[in-house]
Amino acid sequence: MSDILGRDKVKDELVSIILGKGTEKEKCPHVISLVGMGSMGKTTLAQLAFNHHEVKDHFEDRIWVCVSEPFDQCRVAKAIVEALGVHQALLKPFRDALKNCGSQSSRILVTTRKDKVAKMMESANTIKLEELSEEDCWLVFRKIAFSDKDPKQCEQLEVFGRQISKKCKGLPLAAKTLGSLMHFKKSIEEWKNVLDSNLWELEDVERGLFAPLLLSYFDLPSPLKRCFSYCAIFPKDHDFNVNELVHMWTAHGFVESMGNMEVEIMAREYFDNLVIRSFFQKYIYRYRMHDIVHDFAQSITKNECFIISSDIESKSNYNNARHLRLVIPEKTQFPVSIDNAKNLHTLIFFNQGGYNISNLFQNFRLLRVLTLECRMELPHIVENLVHLRYLNLFECNEGIGKLINLRHLVGKNFLIPRGIGRLISLRALRCFSISEEDSEGCKLGELKNLNHLQGNIEIRGLGNMVDVSEVENAQLKKKIHLREMLLSFKKGKDRGWQDYWVPNAVDPNDRRMERDVLVLNALEPPQELEQLDVNCYQGITMSPNWLMFLIKLKTVSICWATKLMSLPPLGKFPFLESLNIWHVCSLKKVGVEYFGIESKNKKEDIIFPNLKYLSFVSLEEWEEWIGIGGKEDADCITVMPHLQCLEIRGCRKLKSLPDFLRTIPLNKLEVAGCPIIKERCQRETGEDWHTISHIPIIDLKEHDIWEDYCRLRSPAPFTK
Repeated sequence: MSDILGRDKVKDELVSIILGKGTEKEKCPHVISLVGMGSMGKTTLAQLAFNHHEVKDHFEDRIWVCVSEPFDQCRVAKAIVEALGVHQALLKPFRDALKNCGSQSSRILVTTRKDKVAKMMESANTIKLEELSEEDCWLVFRKIAFSDKDPKQCEQLEVFGRQISKKCKGLPLAAKTLGSLMHFKKSIEEWKNVLDSNLWELEDVERGLFAPLLLSYFDLPSPLKRCFSYCAIFPKDHDFNVNELVHMWTAHGFVESMGNMEVEIMAREYFDNLVIRSFFQKYIYRYRMHDIVHDFAQSITKNECFIISSDIESKSNYNNARHLRLVIPEKTQFPVSIDNAKNLHTLIFFNQGGYNISNLFQNFRLLRVLTLECRMELPHIVENLVHLRYLNLFECNEGIGKLINLRHLVGKNFLIPRGIGRLISLRALRCFSISEEDSEGCKLGELKNLNHLQGNIEIRGLGNMVDVSEVENAQLKKKIHLREMLLSFKKGKDRGWQDYWVPNAVDPNDRRMERDVLVLNALEPPQELEQLDVNCYQGITMSPNWLMFLIKLKTVSICWATKLMSLPPLGKFPFLESLNIWHVCSLKKVGVEYFGIESKNKKEDIIFPNLKYLSFVSLEEWEEWIGIGGKEDADCITVMPHLQCLEIRGCRKLKSLPDFLRTIPLNKLEVAGCPIIKERCQRETGEDWHTISHIPIIDLKEHDIWEDYCRLRSPAPFTK
């Protein structure tokens, strides 16, 4: 939403305060507080200000952090650091940089329901949000309820609509919820039924908001009611992972199948429907449930959904409990009262106290969803959970091969045990790790019959592969429902990102480079892929035969390919939007080879026709970026006509930028840790200034924080 009805003056005032120049007399840090009761639109208003174009241009860094109950200073500090795009491991060296966030021009914007919080924060400015006027409330309601309706129909319904909007009592969330409900109502009779509903007589602490929510809830089809109420199992301010939620819904059978359509696809449509009806709201890049909507969900599931985060014995009766979120803090006792929850279907377990979870599964044999947010080995008794459909965990054992009804196996960096090939109902397998020791884990060929896999998969430990025929046995090309694939060639134990900084051991007698090329050629991913990431590949070239058939690719990333001498030919991919080349340490020249055209056969063509984002990071030996040749070639070849952002970081030896950049409608150029390029791009005086002078945003930095981090983390070179 680019604007907010009824709050224009407040929004302008807020943006003006945020942009105000600091003075020496001004408090530092400068705190601005938005105060108002729940559902008044505080967060929406703050989000509009946060994303305002003038605010974006004014501040180099903008951070959005949610402070939830109970308040945790460490969690908030960690969220601030991560929001700045810095890995957690950088927390200590980054502390000094954070001190500068309290500079005179910095601003802190706080939203709260309580005046005392604004006072406690020593706010320099406090803005109190009041209820919307009757007319503004009508405008919010009308904008949603009457969208896509015939003007004559709107005229007939207006008299009922105005009466309904009066019942919102000036609450923006109520107007939005009712507008979303009435959007689906076409006849006068339907509108009149809502207006005359007995639910309006309800009174509640949220000043009339539950009645609109109940009306909208009762209007949902039964499957959507079950899906919405299930969300009470999550805490307030939870950032919903749509895939996780969809998989849980399908595990419980909440989603009705339709023909040959996979229920996971139908479940995603359910989620979109709930978003349209304002049960979920999109905040920045994630979905959340408003606090009051969450309270409402808990009110309709108070005997089925429970969240326990203490060892204090509750007086609640768990006999009818279906869904439980259980957090066992350190040095606390396990609440034995939940042993009565014999009918439990969901268990989300955070074990911080070292509790032996084997006892849990003696009682909870009807589980369909199990999440274990704790580092412990899965007990063998789990193989008796024959109803289990969704499993999220850190450790795995061979008993998992007996869970033949399992549809979703979620978790990262655990070793896949043998027998997983029997789970032919699997729809989600997030990570498949190949062991260095052949006796420890299953072979890649066990993927052969798992042709229903959907979404994304990470295949790690490909550097441990010895038998190329085993790669062919996996038959990845038949996994036509996969859309994203990560291929990691890390040798030894591969725990993901944190292990990429540790170089592969180099054995003079090892034929690793040749083997990686053979393994890559044999993998043959499905042609429906939209994202492909290749990490730690040790081949000199990367041009597998199957690459040219992946024409639906939108994102490609090549990282830590330390021996790669040339980039693969990607320029002809019609839908490619993002290309990331990171830590390709041996690459010295980027030429026409990655355009996908032969240097001797240049003809009229469009290269990278839809590329929007291009990133080169830490290419330590990169010296030349060659363009398309002379003027004659430039006239017949169009390069990257839709590129919006070019990022070059930590490429200290790069000598110049290619001439074709002057014809690209770039919006932003970021250069950091590239001293030669920085000098050549200086305004008016730099040798490459004529190539980039048309770019609106040019950001030139002396140092690259990632380059410094690489230097910090990288161990000494391998020696024999």
